[in-house]
Amino acid sequence: MQTSGSADPIVADSTERTGCSGVLGGQEDSNRRSTLWGSPAGIAPVLVLGLGNPLMADDGAGQALLATLESAATDWGNSVEFVDGGTQGLALLGQFEDRKAVIFLDAIRLGDPAGAVHVLEGDELCRLGGARAKTAHEGSAPQILSALQLLEQLPKHVAIVGLEPERIETGIGLSSSVQSSLGVAASFARMTITKILTAI
Repeated sequence: MQTSGSADPIVADSTERTGCSGVLGGQEDSNRRSTLWGSPAGIAPVLVLGLGNPLMADDGAGQALLATLESAATDWGNSVEFVDGGTQGLALLGQFEDRKAVIFLDAIRLGDPAGAVHVLEGDELCRLGGARAKTAHEGSAPQILSALQLLEQLPKHVAIVGLEPERIETGIGLSSSVQSSLGVAASFARMTITKILTAI
């Protein structure tokens, strides 16, 4: 367990729960960066969606984590799609078409020390709505999930791997606390991807 800047970040992990269920629909948003190899047997790949604003210091943690995971993208073949959602918010709803699973990557404030790694899954994540989880940008993971929940269009499996920010202010580059936790967050994200791929 950690204090700010430690190499061993706190991990806030949910207990295992069933995911929020639903059927998705919409149109694909064209403003994205993705790595997609095609989906087997017509099944849409797991969506790994990075959110945030890299011009606002630690609010860019989601994109930094996305880039780290993409470097090992071949590990999952054609089963995973990586998308940089930036601050598009509800404009991303079309990305969820036919998805069975989504993993959000984001900076998320839950009141723990800077650099803490949060792993939230299923109903626990859905219940966050926009109330407990605070980010510097509109269209955070809980807000997007709230919209999908209202539309009854949630995928069966949902998770977020987030990093507790130290500073959200104009500026490029992550704080040392968040930067030092990226490797640990990436490890948890990889485990979460593997767990979901096993479940679907």
